[in-house]
Amino acid sequence: MATWHDGNPPPLTALELPDLPRSTHPPRVLMLYGSLRERSYSRLLAEEAARVLEELGCEVRWFHPHDLPLKGPAHEEHPEVLRLRELSTWSEAQVWSCPELHGAISGVFKNQIDWIPLAIGAVRPTQGRTLALMQVSGGSQSFNVVNTLRLLGRWMRMITIPNQSSVPMAYNEFHDDGRMKDSAYRDRVVDVMEELVRFTLLTRDLREHLVDRYSERREAEAKRPPGEQRPQDRVGDVVEAGPAGRGAPSS
Repeated sequence: MATWHDGNPPPLTALELPDLPRSTHPPRVLMLYGSLRERSYSRLLAEEAARVLEELGCEVRWFHPHDLPLKGPAHEEHPEVLRLRELSTWSEAQVWSCPELHGAISGVFKNQIDWIPLAIGAVRPTQGRTLALMQVSGGSQSFNVVNTLRLLGRWMRMITIPNQSSVPMAYNEFHDDGRMKDSAYRDRVVDVMEELVRFTLLTRDLREHLVDRYSERREAEAKRPPGEQRPQDRVGDVVEAGPAGRGAPSS
């Protein structure tokens, strides 16, 4: 048991959404995919999604995993590792597109997620970002990959939207030029991207508030020397001891 669990938990107050100005810039979306093949169907699916997002008014950026080293302590300062982390921090939303291999996500995709830490100092490069999930399969329709990605999104503290896309027999769903054929599967991609944009617009200005955790505020307060503010230990609003006693919100 942590030392701050002393039988005297800080009091709670009613939760309210802060009255913040609304951002007006285009939603910032990072695209990740999970294959190095020249004709990668997870990349083609992501490219189709990116075209939809751009039509919906988003700014889209890509990370291409071809030069990303395998996760290991010797590569922490590798340029592609730093670039991936910078792009994740820049993003307000992400799209993950991954093939199914042996019933699971690809190593290429998992390696990218492994390189994005939950925290870099005071910065959390995925927390509170919205997330859309897509998968491609060579056989019949499956949801193994999107289900696994949903677990990863939760672990990375992301707001994973309810809708998702799974494209079976992906080799039949794209034209020779890489564009996706008009079909119910493409309609679903549009559905998912519209939902991602809506969730992003609704949550991006409230991101820090939505992921503010009582347990982390309490731990940070317990570790803070008296009279010293330590915002790097906090998520969301600073809580100080006030007239109501330990943990009362500051005015």
